[in-house]
Amino acid sequence: MEWLKKLIEAAQIKDGKLDVEALMAQINTEFPKNAVPKDTYNALAETKKQLEKDVSTRDKQIEDLKKVDAAGLQAEIEKLQKENKEAADKYAADMKDITLTNAIKMAINGKVHDEGIVSGLFDKSKLVVDGDKVVGLDDQIKGLKESKAFLFKEEDPSGSQKPGFKVGTDGSKGAGADVDTQLASIFGNTTTK
Repeated sequence: MEWLKKLIEAAQIKDGKLDVEALMAQINTEFPKNAVPKDTYNALAETKKQLEKDVSTRDKQIEDLKKVDAAGLQAEIEKLQKENKEAADKYAADMKDITLTNAIKMAINGKVHDEGIVSGLFDKSKLVVDGDKVVGLDDQIKGLKESKAFLFKEEDPSGSQKPGFKVGTDGSKGAGADVDTQLASIFGNTTTK
């Protein structure tokens, strides 16, 4: 308030009285240079309170972080990374197994007597998935046809599969005849109507 004191001391006196209007004009001129307006002061005071509160919160967070076991966190991170890698590897292995199983079943579909048994005879560790193809599958099918031919259905020369059973084609009596004639010959009933 030194600036105000200087203005009052330098104030002019007219007719034995203080020239108030001239003093007020000088005060209005000097006030913005030496004082802060009320709204600016209030805004700055609120900002200061908020900053003090923020600093207090940060200090508490820093203290909480000091209490954390860094080695324990690192061990937990490594454990989670290992578990994630194992899960990803298991997923990849499962997807490969599903892909191989489906490829095997599609390759032997309709060509074998029991797909479940035959599909279990393949060595999946020797099969490699390459895009849409399974490398090594044809070789294993060929090997199984040679070593365990009884598992596979016979193929007609035309390439189609022979059904497993046909009435009257086993070389017995009545081959190729209608069903009534075949049954009569099987049961020895030779009389006809």
